[in-house]
Amino acid sequence: MPLVFVYGTLRAGEVNDLNTAAARHGIAAPRCLGSGTVAGRLYDFGSYPGLVADGAAGAVLGDIYEVDEALVPVLDEIEEVYPGQATLFVRTTMPVARPGGAPLDCLIYPVDAAAAAALPRIESGDWVTYRRARDQAPA
Repeated sequence: MPLVFVYGTLRAGEVNDLNTAAARHGIAAPRCLGSGTVAGRLYDFGSYPGLVADGAAGAVLGDIYEVDEALVPVLDEIEEVYPGQATLFVRTTMPVARPGGAPLDCLIYPVDAAAAAALPRIESGDWVTYRRARDQAPA
């Protein structure tokens, strides 16, 4: 079963919650293996974040899930990843660091650095905490 690292709207409780997506398609529930981090930078695209996974200093926080193979095309659809087409997100595999454990190779959906160049950086690397604070800030 594939491992997936989710860092943004696919996280539990977020708009594209991976668990909800699986249930909606009649796919077995993903199994959370815990949190993890990848080296890179996180940017605010408005209603979702984008991870630039270029090995730059910084850690992006997310969750590692073991998923049914049938869920991968659903995730591709959510992230608008289509074979043979240039898209904002791409699907790749990279190592994800875990507290107290060996890194795990996970599917992940990063963006190209050029797409995020003019956007605000999420310094904490944590989309959920950042989004909640941003959305509660007075206008």
